[in-house]
Amino acid sequence: MNSTSPRRRVARTAIAGLALTGLLSACGGSGSGDDESSGSSGPVTLPFWGWANGHEALVKAFNASHKDIELKYTKVTDQLAMQKQLTNAVKAGNAPCLLQNTAEYVTTWVSQDALADITKYVEPSKDEFNAGAWASAGVQGKIYGVPTSSAPAFTIYRTDVFKKYGLKPPTTWDEFIAAGKELKKHDIEITNYAGEDPSTLEVLAMQAGAHWYSIDGDAWKVDFEDEGSLKAAEVIQEIIDNNLNSKLSFADYAAVQRNYDTGGTVTRQISTWQMAGMVQNFTKSHGDWALSPWPTFKGEAAKTPAGTNQSGGVTLVTKQCENQEQAAEAALWMSTNSGAVKTMASPTTGNGVMPALADSDAYVAEAISDKLLGENYEPAKKVVTDSLGTVTTDWVYGPNWTAMFTELQAGWAKVMNKEQKVTDLLAHMQEWTVDDLKSRGISVKS
Repeated sequence: MNSTSPRRRVARTAIAGLALTGLLSACGGSGSGDDESSGSSGPVTLPFWGWANGHEALVKAFNASHKDIELKYTKVTDQLAMQKQLTNAVKAGNAPCLLQNTAEYVTTWVSQDALADITKYVEPSKDEFNAGAWASAGVQGKIYGVPTSSAPAFTIYRTDVFKKYGLKPPTTWDEFIAAGKELKKHDIEITNYAGEDPSTLEVLAMQAGAHWYSIDGDAWKVDFEDEGSLKAAEVIQEIIDNNLNSKLSFADYAAVQRNYDTGGTVTRQISTWQMAGMVQNFTKSHGDWALSPWPTFKGEAAKTPAGTNQSGGVTLVTKQCENQEQAAEAALWMSTNSGAVKTMASPTTGNGVMPALADSDAYVAEAISDKLLGENYEPAKKVVTDSLGTVTTDWVYGPNWTAMFTELQAGWAKVMNKEQKVTDLLAHMQEWTVDDLKSRGISVKS
């Protein structure tokens, strides 16, 4: 979320304006959007794949207000399932027209020639969105979808537990670790690290100024062992070595939520959309939660990151869609119609996401829950509003991000089991990612 205002920033994937050879594999192209039927008249049906709560209501509202376009919605399990299903559908020649996903997949799918270039259809609406969110739907200056959300991040913590043990919300990672050690004396973990979810490493590295992927001339540059990544590794390793984290898998989502609800684990670094699951699943601790800014590294000003499972959302148009103009119109409506935006921003009717619009302050109250936060609701609004301007703007997702993240997951599981150190994982990912890009015929430097 980055525009002329310093309070509008979001993690971005775009490499705007670069026309570089070798950045994507030889098969990678961009849909022209010039198919013969894209400008046809009469009603058209657009298959739309998504998973977020609230999509059914959006589709119903869209279909009721549009006579010439009808959305046909299919619910997919989650973003990882979406990645696999789209890849298979593209190969089979039956991809949907529209699909929901998060920004880290855009570059990968462009390299697979799966997405349509819809720049000419959506460019006139660019100013309605914050610049960072807009960039999340693009690669090399071409736009392949419409941003749906941004992901400002912050900490949510159990006020009753912190008060009971005389603790204040940590403002630094050193304070976070110290609080974790105190809570451990009472058999309470300060955080949860799921063995299949290395986004913790990604977001802390991002916060510390790391850049796993970047562009250097006409090639990709890979660096998993820069100063920021090593700084993040040190914090995570200390938490693991001191057994300050629970290890509940999101595969048992109910168990994760129950553990937070009963006070077994008492903080999360999250964005607004993750609060929706807490609202919907908690039975004991409503009103006992409060928000605080993300902990910072020692001596640094607050800088709140956005990670893999917290990155901004996009509605993408596929190259196989025969009605790309209408698909672009539907995607724009879902991201700009005030009723649609409010539906998705609410943790009750939607997914609790912050909109990708140029001015999102007005939706903060919609995106957080007074039921969950109780008397801490009003202070929480300020924390979220302030967080809108602290999300990094220079994080780039590489063309093999999906494969890389799968490899990262395998290594992260070993880290959680104390079979290797975080620094060992980073060293492995450095070598693996460079080799993988080269094997795909993509120009890379390390």
